[in-house]
Amino acid sequence: MSAELLHSPLHERHAALGAKFAAFGGWDMPLEYAGGGVLREHAAVREGVGVFDVSHLGKARVRGAGAADFVNSCLTNDLGRIQPGQAQYTLCCDPSGGVVDDLIAYLYGDDHVFLIPNAANTAEVVRRLVEAAPDGITVTDEHRSHAVLAVQGPQSAEALAKLGLPTAHDYMSFETATLNGAELIVCRTGYTGEHGYELVIPAAGAVAVWDALIDAGVRPCGLGARDTLRTEMGYPLHGQELSLEISPVQARSGWAVGWTKPAFWGRDALIAEKAAGPRRRLTGLEITGRGIPRGHMHVYAGEREVGETTSGTFSPTKKVGIALALLDTSAGLSEGDVVEIDIRGRRVEAKLVKLPFVTPSVR
Repeated sequence: MSAELLHSPLHERHAALGAKFAAFGGWDMPLEYAGGGVLREHAAVREGVGVFDVSHLGKARVRGAGAADFVNSCLTNDLGRIQPGQAQYTLCCDPSGGVVDDLIAYLYGDDHVFLIPNAANTAEVVRRLVEAAPDGITVTDEHRSHAVLAVQGPQSAEALAKLGLPTAHDYMSFETATLNGAELIVCRTGYTGEHGYELVIPAAGAVAVWDALIDAGVRPCGLGARDTLRTEMGYPLHGQELSLEISPVQARSGWAVGWTKPAFWGRDALIAEKAAGPRRRLTGLEITGRGIPRGHMHVYAGEREVGETTSGTFSPTKKVGIALALLDTSAGLSEGDVVEIDIRGRRVEAKLVKLPFVTPSVR
């Protein structure tokens, strides 16, 4: 463990639970817990309820007259589609159409937007927004000021209701509440495909909220299970399925682009790529032979190399190996076709499948 890694406000709680730690975006975060492990923690979220500490995620605030319009002119999705009290998945692109980061925007009003980017990219997203912000609009990096807890699973509403927290609001909307003296945001979002909530809490109140959730019977889950859960859903992870080299068009994230907006970063490049058709596209692969794929493995159709996996894992739900891969569109592959993945020097058959790998229940 590097002394340079940042710690969540809940680090000591994780250590007391026997967590195995790993580096995520410059933070030392729990990968899995003693007495649990990825498979049990994954099952808890698919079947019951679990809580993830995702305090490594970034936090930034944009305020001032016209703040929402300013953010809307920068990020890809259209904030005009939502109302105050709602959240939206969006992308920060550069002029080439590559993805600087994907993030969630919380719309408070015309003059107030709260952003949750990824940990490693927070400083760069904030830098770009600060550089572009006109007079009267402030962009503040609040990365260390808040903890974020993701309470996920079919029993998540029941667990939060026990604590007196709001649960009836719609998907991608948020409400404020107080628990054990801490004022927090309860947002109907998540990264697992299950019904769930993300709690944004002042750092000083994080321990009290965590303890209340554990006392209510919510299982602590590490980021290892979070990765298997999101891969089963085909959700992209920045640095793997999205990057400065992988555009939203290639990653099948065009639904998060406000194509008719007059301005956003990367607009011209993305419109041109969409019109021409991407040279590669994100695809789901399900192993039909024996083997567990990982990221950056070569994919073949016959003797032709047609792409590379971006993520791969064993699916605890389907009991098979699954992968996300960027495949050349010129190969003409479609759902049901069989390819081979080079898994440590051995070619293993896999079929192209429609994403997600499992049936979602978020709505």
